[in-house]
Amino acid sequence: MICPACRHENPEASKFCLGCGAGLALRCRHCEAELPAGSRFCNQCGGTQAEDPEAAADDSGPERSPQAYTPKHIADKILSQKSAMEGERKQVSVLFVDVKSSLDLQQDLDPEEWHGIMDRFFQIIADSIHRFEGTVNQYTGDGIMALFGAPIAHEDHAQRACYAAVHLSDALREYARELRRERSLDFSTRMGINSGEVVVGRIGDDLRMDYTAQGQSVGLAARMEALAEPGKTYLTAATASQVKGFFELEDLGEFKVKGIAEPVPVFELAGVGALRTRFDVSRSRGLTHFVGRTSEISLLESALEASKRGKGRAVGIVANAGVGKSRLCFEFTEHCRAAGVAVLQASGVAHGKNIPLLPILEIFRAYFGIEDRDDPQGAREKVAGRLLLIDEEFRAFLPLVFDFLGIPDPDLPAPVL
Repeated sequence: MICPACRHENPEASKFCLGCGAGLALRCRHCEAELPAGSRFCNQCGGTQAEDPEAAADDSGPERSPQAYTPKHIADKILSQKSAMEGERKQVSVLFVDVKSSLDLQQDLDPEEWHGIMDRFFQIIADSIHRFEGTVNQYTGDGIMALFGAPIAHEDHAQRACYAAVHLSDALREYARELRRERSLDFSTRMGINSGEVVVGRIGDDLRMDYTAQGQSVGLAARMEALAEPGKTYLTAATASQVKGFFELEDLGEFKVKGIAEPVPVFELAGVGALRTRFDVSRSRGLTHFVGRTSEISLLESALEASKRGKGRAVGIVANAGVGKSRLCFEFTEHCRAAGVAVLQASGVAHGKNIPLLPILEIFRAYFGIEDRDDPQGAREKVAGRLLLIDEEFRAFLPLVFDFLGIPDPDLPAPVL
């Protein structure tokens, strides 16, 4: 018996998983209904429960249950926090994603064909949500509801929800092009995000993601998704206030929303902004005069002088939160720039923990001068031009460098990174 939470193989008579302790009630392989032991068919949907080794080995087919979409590292975090999920109040961001006019799209398709299209759709959604440690709370037939900040708590839950939406928009845009090209389907989605307080219920031991999230914040996120134009993401003012500067937002004005007495300010998520950290936001509002820190600045300048003499230095700055580490680094880097020293900068943002070597990648991209607006060909020219000027022997390593930096072949469709 395979555990639906961690995929550990257990003896057939097991009631709980040997790997994670989750309950092992027999569930339908198709509709997830709980079944008596030894059932060969489901008494809810009629689906066969026979094991197909080839299908079990291939988790990309349409027979996957929603549990298979949850990565094990996120499942482990959720299970480790399950004791805190009984009626707990949490500040979260709620994301709704929905396929526009799904009934019209599927009326001319075979049900199995539509099922395959939606299975791929759900996989794309889950990958983007899990990338930023959100959790898919509900599958709604032609869409999903996802939570950021519960059950895994994050102080930057609004940013994570918006990053997931931006990443998801790019991936779904490419998927829509593929469906239009191969099946002549006008496949489009819309998204809505709201941030606020909800009450989350307890998750089941079998990790079915069937805990509840209740409160006006959930309903308002659903209203934003219903208001959104195809291909767009709409935010409430509560979310916009937390991500302003980190993302480009367009103020759409106030909308009358069903169930809300007063008109609701609505914003469109237009893309990623110029700011990356909370210090960047503070700096954009203006900094006070920098005073003190003489000894710290002196140590940093000593390390810089040693580096100029060919003795490289690495400096670690450690202190309690809020005492001015970011400001100290900013002042020193500005001093270096004023002295003509080249500065390459990267940030270890919380939502980037699941992206391997993210700060290193940022450093290299800054070194080569690669910007977000560069197309694959332009990015390749920047990398090749810089490396070949250093040494012609780097030519043999260019394919590896392109792959490491995530720069696709211009002749192939660009992957969503």
